Amino acid sequence: MSNINLRAADNIRALAIAMVEQANSGHPGGPMGGADFIHILYSEFLNFDPSDKSWPFRDRFFMDAGHLSSLLYAQYYLLGNYAKEDLRNFRQWGSVTPGHPEVDVLRGIENTSGPLGQGHTMGVGAAIAAKFLAARFGNWMDHKIYGFISDGGVQEEISQGAGRIAGHLGLNNFIMFYDSNDVQLSTMTDEVTSEDTAKKYEAWGWKVLTIDAHNHDAIRKALTIANQEQEKPTLIIGKTIMGKGCVTETGTIWEGHCELHGQPIGHTGADFNATLRNLGANTEDPFAKYEDVAAFYDTILNNKKVQAASKKAIIANWKSENPELSNKLDGFLSGKLPELDFESVINKPGLATRAASANILGYLAQNVENMIVSSADLSNSDKTDGFLSKTHALKKNDFSGAFLQAGVAELTMASIANGIALHGGVIPVVATFFVFSDYMKPAIRLSAIQELPVKYVWTHDAFRVGEDGPTHQPIEQEAQIRLLEKLKNHSGNPCFIALRPADSAETNTAWKLAMENTKVPTGLILSRQGIKDLPSSSNSRYTDALELSKGGYSIIDIENPDVVLIANGSEVATLIEGAKLLEEREGIKSKVVSVPSEGLFRLQSKEYQESIIPTDVSAFGLTAGLPINLEGLVGANGKVFGLDHFGYSAPATVLDEKFGFTGENVFKQVVELLKVEKIK
Repeated sequence: MSNINLRAADNIRALAIAMVEQANSGHPGGPMGGADFIHILYSEFLNFDPSDKSWPFRDRFFMDAGHLSSLLYAQYYLLGNYAKEDLRNFRQWGSVTPGHPEVDVLRGIENTSGPLGQGHTMGVGAAIAAKFLAARFGNWMDHKIYGFISDGGVQEEISQGAGRIAGHLGLNNFIMFYDSNDVQLSTMTDEVTSEDTAKKYEAWGWKVLTIDAHNHDAIRKALTIANQEQEKPTLIIGKTIMGKGCVTETGTIWEGHCELHGQPIGHTGADFNATLRNLGANTEDPFAKYEDVAAFYDTILNNKKVQAASKKAIIANWKSENPELSNKLDGFLSGKLPELDFESVINKPGLATRAASANILGYLAQNVENMIVSSADLSNSDKTDGFLSKTHALKKNDFSGAFLQAGVAELTMASIANGIALHGGVIPVVATFFVFSDYMKPAIRLSAIQELPVKYVWTHDAFRVGEDGPTHQPIEQEAQIRLLEKLKNHSGNPCFIALRPADSAETNTAWKLAMENTKVPTGLILSRQGIKDLPSSSNSRYTDALELSKGGYSIIDIENPDVVLIANGSEVATLIEGAKLLEEREGIKSKVVSVPSEGLFRLQSKEYQESIIPTDVSAFGLTAGLPINLEGLVGANGKVFGLDHFGYSAPATVLDEKFGFTGENVFKQVVELLKVEKIK
C-alpha cells in the first residue's frame, strides 16, 4: 500500500509539471513538493461525497497558494473532477483550469486563490461559519476546514490577523498545512525572513506540528493529531523539497533550486522527459493516470461514498427527530430570508444614516438568525453596536453569539467574511470607516470575482468626519468603489452594488436591497452627521425610497425643469436647499434627483433613465468626493461641484462652509452654469 501511495504522489507530480510544460507557464516546483501531503489528505482524511460535490457538510479545502493550481487540478483529475483535456488546456482561453483556481464547488475548488494570504483567511471564515452553525444545530454536523499555505502566504501581513483570530477563537476545526520548502519566487526564504514561524503561531494559540512532509506516516500522524485536537487550530509545518523528483538529462537529482519555482522545469537545470521517467510517467502520454493509481482512486472514491452515506444517515435521523430545526437549517443553507418589514423600523427625524443603519441592524439581529456582523474595533462608531446590543460576541468554546470582534484588521475581517459566504448558511456583514475601505480592497475584489453577497458597511462617508482630519476623511474612496459598479463579473453582471443613501428612509430601503441581494457584494456608504429627511412626494417617504432599487429616482419632480440637480448621500439635502433659493431668487425651476447607485441606475431602461435625468436639460451634480463620481450622470454639458483635494481638520459645519457644500453655493454654481448654457 505504501508503494501505491508513493506512486499516486509521483503521478500528481508528473501531471503538475506536464501542465506547466504544455502551457509554457506556471509554477511546477511547489506542486511537486506538496504532492505527498495533498494525496494523503484527500485519500485518507478529507470527508466528501464524490456523488454530491456541494454536500453542505463536507470537509473543505482552502488553497492559499493559488500559484500551485496545478497541484489542485492534478489531485482533482485523479478524483475524476477534471478530464485529461482540461489539464492539457491549463492556463488557456476558455479552460476550466486557469492559472490560479477560481471557485468551482462542483469540481472541488472551494475558493478563488491567488493574492497570497487571503485563501487561508477565507478558510478561517469558513471555520467560523461551521462553528456558528454547529452551535445552533449540534455537533453532528462538525466538519473540518483544511488550508494550504506557502512561504509567501505566511509573510503576507494578513496572516497575522488570520492567525490571531483563529487562535483567539480556538478554531480546532481549522487545520492548515504550511508547505515550507525554503524557496520563494525570486529568492531563498532566508534572504527575506529569519522569524520562527512555529513560535509565532504558538503565541497566537495554535497547536504546531513540524514534520517531514515527504514521509507519509508522518503526514498521517500529524493529520490524526490535528483531527483529535479540541481546543486549538493546528498548523502542520511540512518540510518539503522544491521540485521533488526533478532530475537532469543524465538522471542527476536537481531539487531544491529557486529556479524551479516559477517556470517550466524544461527551462531550468532539470530535464522534463528525464523527470517524467524518474516519476514513473509515460513520456509519450504525460497526462495519463497511472493504471494502478487510477484503480486505487476508484477504490478511494467508493470508500468516500460509503463514508458519506453513513454520515448522511445520521443527518437524516437528526432531521426526522428535529423537524423544526431541520426546516430552519434548510432555510439557512438555501439563503432564504424570513419575512422582513423594513418599513416597521422607525427613525427619529434628521438622523445620521449610520444611526438609521444601527436601527435596522437591531431589527435584523432579532429577525435574521444566521447573520454574523463584524467590526474592526469600531462598533460604537460605525454603529454596528445596534446589532451587538441584541446579541453577544463570538468567543472560544461559545459560538452562540453572532458578532465577531475582529480587532483592528480590516483586510482580515473582509477576507473572513468571504470565507463565511463561501461556506454557506451564514450571512456576513463587515463594518469600518469608509476611508479604511482602502485596507479592504483586495478582499472586496475577491468578493466581486467570487460573486459573494458580503454586506459592507462603511460609515463616516465624507470630509464631514471633521476634526479627525484628512487621514480619516474619504475623498477618493467613493470613486474607487464605484468603479466596481462598472466592472462585470463572469456572469456578465456588475460585480458590486454601492449605495450611498440620502436619509433614513433610503437607509432602510438600502438595507432591504442589500439583504435581498444574493448575487454580488453590496456596500452601504453612511454618514457620520445628521441629515435632514428628504421631502416625500406621497404619503410615505419609505414608499418613495423604495425607488432606490432602480439606482436613481426623483425627489422633487416638476414639468419642464430649467435644471436637474443630482447627488447622493448627504448632498441631496443640500440640493434641496439650493433648489429653494434658485426658485425664490431667480424663478429657476429645479428637478432634484437622488442617485444612490449609478450602477443600478444604468441597468434601467433608457426611457427610465431619461425620465429621471432628461438629456435636454442642464444638469448640476454635487458630490463630497471627486467630481468624477457624477460626471457620467450630468453629461458633457453638465457641471459637477466636488473636491479635488484632501480634507482638513475642523468641525463638519465649518468644512461645509469652507468647501462650498451649502445651499448658497449650489445657487451660485447653478446660476453660473445656466448663464454659460444660455451663452452657448
